[in-house]
Amino acid sequence: EFQTFQHYFKQINLSIMAARKVTVIGSGNWGCAIAKIVGSNTPRHPNLFDKEVRMWVFEEVVNGQKLSEMINTTHENVKYLPGVKLPENVVAVTDVVESVKGADILLWVLPHQFVKGICGKINGSIKPGAVSLSCIKGLQDSSELALISSLIQGELGTECSVLMGANIANEVAREEFSEATIGCNDASMCDVYQNLFNTSYFRTTPVQDSQTVELCGALKNIVAVAAGFVDGLGLGGNSKAAIIRIGLREMVAFCKMFCPSSQESTFFESCGVADLITTCYGGRNRKVSEAFVRTGKPLDELEAEMLGGQKLQGPMTAKEVFHVLESKGVTSQYPLFRSVYEICYDGATPKSLIENLGQ
Repeated sequence: EFQTFQHYFKQINLSIMAARKVTVIGSGNWGCAIAKIVGSNTPRHPNLFDKEVRMWVFEEVVNGQKLSEMINTTHENVKYLPGVKLPENVVAVTDVVESVKGADILLWVLPHQFVKGICGKINGSIKPGAVSLSCIKGLQDSSELALISSLIQGELGTECSVLMGANIANEVAREEFSEATIGCNDASMCDVYQNLFNTSYFRTTPVQDSQTVELCGALKNIVAVAAGFVDGLGLGGNSKAAIIRIGLREMVAFCKMFCPSSQESTFFESCGVADLITTCYGGRNRKVSEAFVRTGKPLDELEAEMLGGQKLQGPMTAKEVFHVLESKGVTSQYPLFRSVYEICYDGATPKSLIENLGQ
């Protein structure tokens, strides 16, 4: 009975606050999938959220028409998420400063290498008291490990939670059941975010271990690159399973080195082992890495050919992580992470991955 009263009291607290305005910063396939979820939920909770969801769109011309105009008239992003209708209350805005004005919740869903530049543009235009949530799986390039959430928080002064999980964007957009983990150290915001994201096909679990959640989302992309190399070499399920196991071990070790307070249970949430598995069998990092082995073409050329404007995160994250490991003198303790870096940037052969892991 006491728990029921607590839940009821939380709902009263949420309902008496002014309806929050939500902006999605980014409009790629994951950005649009997130906008679809959020855009369907804001009308369901009129006491919690303003119905309109603004989505910042980097303007492009597609088939002779502006992408933003196509989204606002057909309610479809034909370039990055074709065949999926967005709710009519999702409004494309091409001026990023205009898109965030008055917003209470900023949802970041764009390639991590662009975050700092966007922060510079909108700094000074953020509503006092606004909060951020990052759906970005990547790290800053630095000899000292720097999380994207820390960058956003440092540049804008907003609290920044994270959402990570086994979420291939096209599958989520098709409303295939999936889960995600919300890393949020502010317990008062957990219910807000769950009301914003939870649907019948997309379920979230909040944990107060935000750094571990975010690190898992970034590190698994390195393991996915290794999985793609294994597929490109024509190796089978045993080898793929070994890559996943070794990769998970290195993820756990790296997280605990960076964040000694990491909770082991977090690795068993969607952001951990589930995201690792799905990314090693699907997703862009695995797919492009397999093609890298089979074709011999450079990764940047394959990215342009195969991803339709989307960006690879795995190789860049491998470089960022390698710089951290190198600065600490521990690269030998991370043979998978090191091998992926050396193959992507130092001209090592894909076979060297297996050789290094077998030593």
